[in-house]
Amino acid sequence: MDPAKAKEHIDRIRRFRILVMGRANAGKTTILQRVCNTTEKPEIFNGNGEKVDAAVVQGSETRGHHNIEDELVFQSNPGFVFHDSCGFESGSVEQFDVMTKFVKDRAKTTKLDERIHAIWFCIPLNESHRMVMAAEKKNFDECDTGHVPVIVLLTKADTLSLEVVQELTGQGMSVDDAMKGAAEVEKKKLDDYLEMVKDWLDKKIFPPEDYLSLTGMQKEGANCTPLLTCTANALKEEVLQQLLISTQQSNLELCMEFAIMK
Repeated sequence: MDPAKAKEHIDRIRRFRILVMGRANAGKTTILQRVCNTTEKPEIFNGNGEKVDAAVVQGSETRGHHNIEDELVFQSNPGFVFHDSCGFESGSVEQFDVMTKFVKDRAKTTKLDERIHAIWFCIPLNESHRMVMAAEKKNFDECDTGHVPVIVLLTKADTLSLEVVQELTGQGMSVDDAMKGAAEVEKKKLDDYLEMVKDWLDKKIFPPEDYLSLTGMQKEGANCTPLLTCTANALKEEVLQQLLISTQQSNLELCMEFAIMK
């Protein structure tokens, strides 16, 4: 695309919009904080652009009335707008219908600044006994996201460290030796979980575009380049890639990678 025309499209869109899906306590907010390089909570705006009291939103989430239309914006990086599909694991038909309607409406709207550009679907590894549940399988069988790519994120992968150490010490290894040998075993276990999820979801009618396991997200300054690179690669339009990268000008690794690719 002509650079001038590409800039015109970016100017019309203004912000990169992401729908974050998954269960409560899947580490979604932490990921968004790391991407936006902050420890602050996001500001929340309703569909009319009016700021919403965060305490009211938190209370409504507890009662199961979270509004997917709400926009979550971090002042550290207002180039991103996030939407959170809370309570996804509840299996409520009404919630599922609200979510699918939101996806369809926001994927096709003629108002470019209101379109969603990517979906991050979080599956926590601290619940490996129920990694992919019925509600999630239903999503990938029934929710057609059109041109909007879905990236499955295996979150809370750090919980595997303790799990691996416990397994090794259970086999008679000392704690020190278990700590030293944990990294290799942990990587294999993480790879196995990733392949397991791929095997489940790739067979669905609307499978994800890509998969990524996230580690170290609990630490401030965590490296989010793999997540942003994966998202940029999943985008079908170069204009959207440029928009995403423009929100991350401070991420030299990401900017250089795409400068080399182009």
